[in-house]
Amino acid sequence: MINYRLILLYFSLVITSILTSCNEEGRKNITDNSKPVTVPVLQLKSKSIHLPQTYICDIQAVQFVEVRAKVEGYVDNIFVDEGQFVKKGQALFQLSSFELKEMVNRANATLYQAKAEAKAASLEVERLKVLVDKDIITSSELELAKSKLAVAEANITETESLLKNAQNMLSYTTIKAPFDGIVDRIPFKTGSLVTAGDLMTNITDISEVFAYYKVNENEYLRYMREKIDKGGEDKDITELSLILSDGKYYPFKGVLETMEADFERGTGSIAFRVRFPNPNGLLKHGATGKIEMTNELKDVFLIPQKSTFEVQDYNYVYLLNNENKVKVESFKPIKRFDVYYVVDGFQSGDRIIFEGIQQVRDGVEVNPTPVTDEEAYDNLAKHNQNHIEPTDLSCLSYL
Repeated sequence: MINYRLILLYFSLVITSILTSCNEEGRKNITDNSKPVTVPVLQLKSKSIHLPQTYICDIQAVQFVEVRAKVEGYVDNIFVDEGQFVKKGQALFQLSSFELKEMVNRANATLYQAKAEAKAASLEVERLKVLVDKDIITSSELELAKSKLAVAEANITETESLLKNAQNMLSYTTIKAPFDGIVDRIPFKTGSLVTAGDLMTNITDISEVFAYYKVNENEYLRYMREKIDKGGEDKDITELSLILSDGKYYPFKGVLETMEADFERGTGSIAFRVRFPNPNGLLKHGATGKIEMTNELKDVFLIPQKSTFEVQDYNYVYLLNNENKVKVESFKPIKRFDVYYVVDGFQSGDRIIFEGIQQVRDGVEVNPTPVTDEEAYDNLAKHNQNHIEPTDLSCLSYL
């Protein structure tokens, strides 16, 4: 027979033992937590920050022209190769010109005939003038001869126009470069038949390039207000940096020149144009990159990311009061730069737990160890050193 009283007694002893162990552990934790934890503490100072901001841009040549055939014909010669630099007026292609040469010859013959007829009409007018002066014939015959002379002179004008048109058509068989530039792909080969309007190649002038980037309406308004306040000058953005697709900085600065006239429907953005020199031909038409410009933020604070923690999409730091007790404080970042949050809403002199935030909790007392700005913002200093020719990135200028 099972002795239920013994079983009940056994379980009571086990539960009592567990509770006693937990109480002893709790007292031990309280004893350990009663000693203030030593943590590094950063004192916040308001700063004026030139914060870099990037925009995706499209790179285009200052001149990009499609070279198309103006007349029909077979490709007799190709004088250049793809990727070759050509000068303005240099011959690129030669189309067959036999039919057009015949048109020029016929037009020349017609003009010669018209001039001969006009000459004969002119002599007839002179002859009739003599007869009219001697009253041998009436003046009506002279007027008729003058009319014939006018028709002959009109024929000369018409045939001269036809000849000029034929000569122009013949000249179109030699396709020349419209300006100094680089030859793009050549789709037609020697012997190919081309018709008027066919694309022969593209010519690009990349001695300089345009970089187009888009900003939203709020950024546009901020830019225009700052420009108006400065009397219409763009001193802060006359030299902009270009980040290439491989992440490296382009060694030459660009100048903001102009913007589009209207906002783009659907996106609500407007494009700005920056001109960059391209002396070594590194940039090509159709390439992509990022425009980097700096925005000045005043009376803000830099909070190291390791000094923060996140709960349900909200960011928090641990603040210290005058008694070195911890208080949880939430904040909303304005921007994120490298491993720092740019924020406002704090006061100069506020102290936050710099690192080791997992060792503390709200309401506990800590033993603070001051952290210098050089230690706190070491990563930011390294970022500036690695930046090629920074655009006034004096990110730590105190107010």
